[in-house]
Formats: sequence, C-alpha cells, structure tokens
Amino acid sequence: MEEIYANVEYDKPIDPRPSANQTDRDLSAELSTINGNLTELLQASKDKLSSMTEERDLLNASLTEMTKEVDRLQRLSKQKKTCPAGWKMFSCTCYLFSTNSYSWEEGRQDCRERGADLVIIDSSEEQEFLTKNIRKDTWIGLTDRVNEGTWKWTDGTPLTLAYWLTKQPDNGGGDPQWGEEDCAHLVAGAKRTENWNDLRCDDTLQWICEKMT
Repeated sequence: MEEIYANVEYDKPIDPRPSANQTDRDLSAELSTINGNLTELLQASKDKLSSMTEERDLLNASLTEMTKEVDRLQRLSKQKKTCPAGWKMFSCTCYLFSTNSYSWEEGRQDCRERGADLVIIDSSEEQEFLTKNIRKDTWIGLTDRVNEGTWKWTDGTPLTLAYWLTKQPDNGGGDPQWGEEDCAHLVAGAKRTENWNDLRCDDTLQWICEKMT
C-alpha cells in the first residue's frame, strides 16, 4: 500500500497572481496605446492649428484689401465733393461767410434760401476754423428765444459744447438798454477760442450758412 501512494503526485496550488513578465507586457501594451492616442491627438491639433493659421492669414489679407478699398473710395468721394462758388469747405461741409449784415432771423432766411441754415458748431476744430475766417461779429445758429436760458441750435438739438466768453451769456446783464439777448454770435478778434456772446436778435451782424456737400 505504501508503494501505491508513493507514486501519486499531488497537484501544486495555482498562484492567482500574473507573472512579472505578463504584467510588464500588459503595461507596455497600455502605454503604447496611450502613446498612440496622444500622437493622434497631437497631430489633429497641429492640423487644426495649421488650418486656423491659414484662415487667419486669409482674413488678414481680406481685411487689408477692404481697408485699401475704403481708403480709395474716401479719397474719390472727397475729390468729387465741391462747394458752390463763394463757399468754403471744411471737413466735407460747405460754409458761406456773408458780407452783408442783417438780423439773426434775416440771416437765417438767407441761408434757407440757399438750401442751408445758420451754422451749428459741434467740434473744437470747427470752432477754430470759423473763428479764423470771420472779420466781423457773426451770427451762428444758436438761440434761447423759446425758453430763456435753454440754448438750442436751429435743428432743435440742445447745446452741449459751448465756447462762451467769460461771464456770457448774460442776457444783457439785466440792463434794459440791451433788451433780451436771445441770439448767439462769434466775436471777431477774440484772442481765445471762447468767443461766443449773446445779443439781441434784431441787431444787424454778418452770419455763417452751413450745408453738407
């Protein structure tokens, strides 16, 4: 009986853990897959970046051409725009400096008959241009006849940018001899840009008409 059992070979227990070689092979395969995926993503990103760069260059080129075209059209537009005889151009606007002297309302009527109106001043550059071109006190399109102290331009817009002389407007300073000073004019010969004054509308001054070209 002992001899029978002596020839029996017992099964060895199975180790459930994978061998070191198998683990290394699995990790290597996984890393290879990840590396491949990263490579694909990187290449896709490069392709997309290249496409975006090309699109940007095309847009820049298109913008450059459009800018050139706008400049060309603006130059052409300025070349074609002219003012009637006797008018002066400034910033695409025509101005007529009268040589006669009338009341504010009569001056405005003259402007209207010419398809214009008394000048509206809306920039320091325009104010400087007008001041340099007057030789005598000159009406502008500003009045507070409707509501004392509320100055508005002839197109109904309220006054926001002003160039009044010091202590003006004063509506005559309350002195009856000056009456109601409800119309504005430029004072010729002023050494400063601020040269507006209020005056009675029926006084006689030169005036400035303005119209777009």
